[in-house]
Amino acid sequence: MNRTDKVNYYLDIAETVSERGTCLRRNFGAIIVKNDEIISTGYTGAPRGRVNCLDNGVCIREKLQIPRGTRYEMCRSVHAEANCIISASRRDMIGADLYLVGTEKTTGEYVANTSSCSMCKRMVINAGIKNVYIRDDKTNYRVVDVNEWIENDDSLDMIKGY
Repeated sequence: MNRTDKVNYYLDIAETVSERGTCLRRNFGAIIVKNDEIISTGYTGAPRGRVNCLDNGVCIREKLQIPRGTRYEMCRSVHAEANCIISASRRDMIGADLYLVGTEKTTGEYVANTSSCSMCKRMVINAGIKNVYIRDDKTNYRVVDVNEWIENDDSLDMIKGY
């Protein structure tokens, strides 16, 4: 009998969390783990008390054909990473790992080349999270050392463009 490795075990849990997502385009699930203990979970969805896209029946970003990775202010959802961080205390997140899985709503396929958006990267950095594990397919994943996001500050690229 083959036993699932620890990283895929946590990614499987993050994938299950993503099934609670309410986005009509892509659903993400995230969990924060420290010392082999799940600290918090989060999925893509509208803020508490607000109508979500699934119930609304429309995704404004889809309707306006806004490309992936742009104009997040138009989205009703709070990202999975943000919801996960909101639900945890910082002292529990320092040195922890975040596991992230995204799937396309229409096909169920894993989101290709997934990464956290620039706002979520900033939250992950400030939370003190050490590594982000991102699922590419059912058994393969990437590991991002959060220090890379600090050293390779993509927000500087935006400044240079102005």
